[in-house]
Amino acid sequence: MRQGRVVWDTHTHVGRARHSGRSYTAEALLEAMEAHGVDHSVVIPYPVVEDFRAEHDEIGAAVRGSGCRLRGVACLNPFIPEAEFRDEVRRCREVLGFKVMKLQPQYQALNPLWPVSESFFEIAAELDMTVIIHTGSGIPYSLPALYMPVARRYPETTFVLAHCGGGGLLVGEAIVAAQFCPNIYLELSTLMPNHVLEVLQHVAADRLMAGSDLPENVEVEFAKIEGLAVSEEDKRLILGGTAARVFGGAAA
Repeated sequence: MRQGRVVWDTHTHVGRARHSGRSYTAEALLEAMEAHGVDHSVVIPYPVVEDFRAEHDEIGAAVRGSGCRLRGVACLNPFIPEAEFRDEVRRCREVLGFKVMKLQPQYQALNPLWPVSESFFEIAAELDMTVIIHTGSGIPYSLPALYMPVARRYPETTFVLAHCGGGGLLVGEAIVAAQFCPNIYLELSTLMPNHVLEVLQHVAADRLMAGSDLPENVEVEFAKIEGLAVSEEDKRLILGGTAARVFGGAAA
């Protein structure tokens, strides 16, 4: 714990990435969590992998062995046959216990405005799964505003816009999306501290959450929040309180 807070990293990856050559194990993640005072992590497969079922199984095993410290996420190519996609997401939910789906439109170019995308969001709503969406790099399908119509169609589903528009490039658009859609939450990795303060002027801390994305970012991302000139309550919510409510776990 950091100063008595329960800390969540809401954006981590485990597995092997074909697109970047990165590889990261659950053991290394847990060691990093210990080193940096992180209590819980949301664990996502990389968006381009050799075998998405094997990646899900690896994360599922890590979740089971973590003592409730990890939360697993289903992430797979949305353009495989629909029945296969639905079966795997259902397996992740019902067998592996994952309660979250991830869409990475930089590598999974799904346009949420097209009818072909409807099944992706239908299965999330049907299985009561939170949806994390990469925003920023990967335009146009990673534009935050594109997810406003789907968030309105599924008001009971929670949507988390990862990177809050991406490095400040689209932070204003992410703010607007959250203002108009109360079920849209913002994850703040890659933003500069001034961008986080800008977000806080328009979106309450109970809809904001911290994340690292990559292991080398952990220390900086959490120090960024700790160093903000904001209330201790806002820091508590961003560092873990919001995530505990969205992803479940220990009281924050």
